[in-house]
Amino acid sequence: MLNQESNITPRQIALTAALILSFPESLLVIWASGKWALGLLSFTAIFTISYFVINALLEQFINRKIKLIYKFIHKTKTTKREENYYKYILPPKTLEEVSKDVEDWAIENEKEMELLRQNEQFRKEFLQNLSHEFKTPIFSIQGYIETLLDGALDDPKVNKKYLENARRNIERLSNLLSDLEQIAKLERGELPLIKQSFIIQDLVKEVFEMTESAAENNTIHCSIKKECENPLSVYADKEKIRQVLSNLIENARKYGKQNGSITASMYKTDGKHILIEITDDGIGIAEKDISRIFERFYRTETGRSRDITGSGLGLAICKHIIEAHGETIHARSTEQVGTTIGFTLPIS
Repeated sequence: MLNQESNITPRQIALTAALILSFPESLLVIWASGKWALGLLSFTAIFTISYFVINALLEQFINRKIKLIYKFIHKTKTTKREENYYKYILPPKTLEEVSKDVEDWAIENEKEMELLRQNEQFRKEFLQNLSHEFKTPIFSIQGYIETLLDGALDDPKVNKKYLENARRNIERLSNLLSDLEQIAKLERGELPLIKQSFIIQDLVKEVFEMTESAAENNTIHCSIKKECENPLSVYADKEKIRQVLSNLIENARKYGKQNGSITASMYKTDGKHILIEITDDGIGIAEKDISRIFERFYRTETGRSRDITGSGLGLAICKHIIEAHGETIHARSTEQVGTTIGFTLPIS
């Protein structure tokens, strides 16, 4: 019953009002004249005139209100052309259509509000993490310098050690600023891609050798999956993909386990793309963190508990580089089992 009342149309309202007006009038005419024919004629005339007048007035009133609603939901501020459209040209719509449009607008508006809330939360977390990443090396440098100024500068056993520590923290700050600048340029499209054809397996081997020689812990074994050794040629910016692979393999080393392994695999997907995956058997990532690991400075609780240095921007840079190629990057992981991060590149 409630649903029927809520879906009543202007014509039904006009019909009801016309009946209410014409029926008593026709009875009054019959009573006064004593003629049923005159009463029936009076009923027909009053009903017809009342129906069309009330229906026309209702439709005009409702259409004016509908145009105002559309003007509001399609932007509160409009150009003169849009204003004329909403005022004069907007085609008539039923109340059901308007109700559906308003409902769709409300849903879209709620999505936008939710996105704004998420962005605001992301901004707060970003500033908090940025402050933390800067404060740690700055406070360390400040402590070393104050200690040296307080007398340790004259002790040759201490001053060199403290100066070396200060230098490492300055390098960390420099790398952090460099990574932030790179992300900003990638977002603005200011780092052009120099694409070329190359064998992805050869590049992976180069990065494996480079990270193994630089790593303090060489107990992690790096290899290419056996069935993935046949050369596959991709068309991309080789140096930027080298950076992506370096970041992914370095991350796998940081969060790997003693005597663990890192495996690279490459597959043809749809005849147009190559899927490259870097898999480790380390500590893994909790399911609630998977969707956020490509955010700037984001670290999982397990990752924060480890004494691991770095800008915290490696995966964010990887994401921007791969997206600059028009491709996608993804991750899947199980805690205490390992993590796989994969991305696609076009076939050469």
